Amino acid sequence: QVQLVESGGGLVQAGGSLRLSCAASGGTSSSYAMGWFRQAAGKEREFVSAISRNGESIYDADSVKGRFTISRDNAKKTLYLQMNSLKPEDTAVYFCAATRSRWGGGIAGGYDYWGQGTQVTVSS
Repeated sequence: QVQLVESGGGLVQAGGSLRLSCAASGGTSSSYAMGWFRQAAGKEREFVSAISRNGESIYDADSVKGRFTISRDNAKKTLYLQMNSLKPEDTAVYFCAATRSRWGGGIAGGYDYWGQGTQVTVSS
């Protein structure tokens, strides 16, 4: 079983950047496909980006394409989300997730393990 801990959230002005990290422990990082989701207050959790076990396959939500970049360092057991050109509508709690399946995709139900989340607030 893997444990996931997110970090890097905070308050940033519109147009700014943040990089989120998700540290994994308790398993072999390369055994898990991973993803990022977010949940704004009063809204359902939504998909942000997914990455395959070896990092060669990536899938982004349309809302973040060209602005967010997912990546991973299996040696460091860490997943990243570089967020540029942030908008107020990006404000949410961001969660990382992992699955033993070959691919997690864009559905929350495709993931077995979740972190506790990190708050990202973008001011206008």
